Amino acid sequence: MAKPERKRALRGRAGRMKNGRGSGRASTGQVRLWGRHAVEAALLNPERKHRKLWATRDGIESLDGELPADFPVEYADTPDLDRLVARDAPHQGLVLECAPLEEQDLLDVIAADDAARPIVVLDQVTDPHNVGAIMRSAAAFGAAAIVTQDRHAPPESGVVAKSASGALETVPWVRVVNLARALDDLTAHGFWRIGLAGEAEMTLAQAMPTGPVAIVLGAEGAGLRQNIAGHCDALARLPISAAIESLNVSNAAAIALYALATRENQA
Repeated sequence: MAKPERKRALRGRAGRMKNGRGSGRASTGQVRLWGRHAVEAALLNPERKHRKLWATRDGIESLDGELPADFPVEYADTPDLDRLVARDAPHQGLVLECAPLEEQDLLDVIAADDAARPIVVLDQVTDPHNVGAIMRSAAAFGAAAIVTQDRHAPPESGVVAKSASGALETVPWVRVVNLARALDDLTAHGFWRIGLAGEAEMTLAQAMPTGPVAIVLGAEGAGLRQNIAGHCDALARLPISAAIESLNVSNAAAIALYALATRENQA
């Protein structure tokens, strides 16, 4: 990437910035992203409106491609970048401040997806690491989107972006007010809604149809809420060993998406 001609040190300014430490949500309503994959994907995303990039020289060298000639870059040392992100966050010499992505509409996502790929619905999964990891699996296995309830999900942030490893920029994240209504919209458009529940009698393989599927996952411990489970066409479990009680929700999502990607009778 092209480098600015002269280095501009932060001189402690990063440490004095409001909300310098945190999850990656800047005080101005901007989002602060860090790490090579997250920053690089955001820079390549034409839907992103970028404000500023703080970087070490090694961080700039690690990027694939070139920044626009007038892109606002401020060179910094690693300790300066440490003050801009969450404590101990692995920023890899890159911190990008940008505007949040535009909100996505579920019906628009469905209409735009010719392949009728799976959709992941998360019921009160609030851990940003889990949401980011699920997003990464969604990208890996070709899911069309993830859907969360706006009030019971983490905001777009550096933690989500880092855990998603670039997938935040490529997988639509639909935030809805009413999750049950979103599930009704999915069934109206031909999706078979499978809720993952450890107590279910059927396995995922037994519950899986040939058409488009929405996989519905609840928070760890609490699982699916009764109302959300009632809006599923089937409840299914993953056939895990009795040696372990349950899987992390992001692991369960990855396994379910892999099963959907490899089912024999694709629609």
